[in-house]
Amino acid sequence: MDFSAIRLLPHPVDDPLGDPAVVGPEASHLGRLYASTPRALIWHAPSGDWPLFVLVVPIATRLTLMSNPIFAQLVRDWGHQIRFIGIDSQRRAFDFRRLLSDQVLVRLVDALTQPGSDQALDVLFAALAEGMLTMLEQRRDDWPAHLARKHRLEPQAPDALYDRPGRFPDFLAGLRRALHDDLIDLDFYGRALRAIDSRELHAETTLSRLISANLDPTVLQRLDRLGAGRHLGCYNWLLLDTRHAEQRAYVLSRLGCFAQFFADTLLDASRNTDPPRLNRVGQWDAEEVQFAAWLSRVVDSGQDRLVIGALAHRFGVAENTIRALWRRAPAALGTPPTWQLSGILRRLDTLPERVWPTDPGGWDRLMCHAGSPA
Repeated sequence: MDFSAIRLLPHPVDDPLGDPAVVGPEASHLGRLYASTPRALIWHAPSGDWPLFVLVVPIATRLTLMSNPIFAQLVRDWGHQIRFIGIDSQRRAFDFRRLLSDQVLVRLVDALTQPGSDQALDVLFAALAEGMLTMLEQRRDDWPAHLARKHRLEPQAPDALYDRPGRFPDFLAGLRRALHDDLIDLDFYGRALRAIDSRELHAETTLSRLISANLDPTVLQRLDRLGAGRHLGCYNWLLLDTRHAEQRAYVLSRLGCFAQFFADTLLDASRNTDPPRLNRVGQWDAEEVQFAAWLSRVVDSGQDRLVIGALAHRFGVAENTIRALWRRAPAALGTPPTWQLSGILRRLDTLPERVWPTDPGGWDRLMCHAGSPA
């Protein structure tokens, strides 16, 4: 098992950002943490079952407090932002964040606060990996429930795995306060932001390439041709049933905006590949099977009419609304979460198709007015 970390590239702005005489004591502390915290921790081949573990780590601005058992809640709050991606020997992608115990999080904090040599750090991170492997072995029956269902691998994509704003909100707030208090000028502030953008993009790209190299290249090539992009939930959905992967990819190419809904709804049903059960007039019988299994069979059947009808039934809109989206396949809608997709569809259902948006700006405005989560 080899361990490595994705870190920020050195930049000339680091020295002044870490100097209290230049940016003030608060911003300098946050600047040093920003530059020194790894963006992701990588374990290569931690076991025969797992070719890759990746922990995407947010910056912890209160590591000293977090190492004190009294402040265990700080550790839990920080841990909610971690992404624990595992790629197994079948090239399936998992997100095991929900399985990270308090004990594992404490070990991670200890490793991040350890000032020792590289060799000492390797020992700490090896022990951390052993703890995660033990936890996964104990929960082996739960693995399918943790298949990755969201996040995209492309840097700066909507809902990207590497959530840039969520990585270092305290650091950005500290920079803004330093600017407001005239500790730094606008020119330095701009240079700092440009350094953030370039270095974070490099880290995001490195992480994306690393994970992609361990996934199935055929499935990734299919996804690259679709509007949904390298969506981990859709990747798993196509991977789990190679017999129907082409048909699923075709549906995604027509309804890319349903990518997150398909991943949320159909991953658990993807192994049930019986033909759809139709009633005597050639329509689906929703009472005979649960909705997810029913929709999965309809999608895999290759009958566009049934797919359109099933989705219209699920979202309570006219079939013509789904059919119009099928024809248009608007890339500007992206891959919204299911709650937002439902609002978008209801909004479109009230509008004649002739007044639907025709440009990205129009779709953006429609999404902004499509409601909020329940």
